[in-house]
Amino acid sequence: QVQLVESGGGLVQAGGSLRLSCAVSGNIFRINHMAWYRQAPGKQRELVAGVSRLGETNYLDSVKGRFTISRDHASKSAALQMNGLKPEDTAVYSCYADITITFPSRRDYWGQGTQVTVSS
Repeated sequence: QVQLVESGGGLVQAGGSLRLSCAVSGNIFRINHMAWYRQAPGKQRELVAGVSRLGETNYLDSVKGRFTISRDHASKSAALQMNGLKPEDTAVYSCYADITITFPSRRDYWGQGTQVTVSS
């Protein structure tokens, strides 16, 4: 069974840093795209950062220059380094992965979500 396991959320003061990690468990053929999404109370879920299988990245405008997404193919994982955190970054952050278990089928997988709270 394929699962995404997240870690690294928590409470931090404004200006601080947190690192979120997401590991894929289970037997798979290939991880295609990976990304981090977030959802704040009363708001829609939004894409924070994504990284393709080839390492191409994209970011939400408001986090550019502060957040960095990375992935490690060997460990089947991705990380989101968040620096210069602001109170408006407070949200539940969820890992997403587009995974091929058996080529060529692809399916979306989501982590359980981890709370990030930034105090002012």
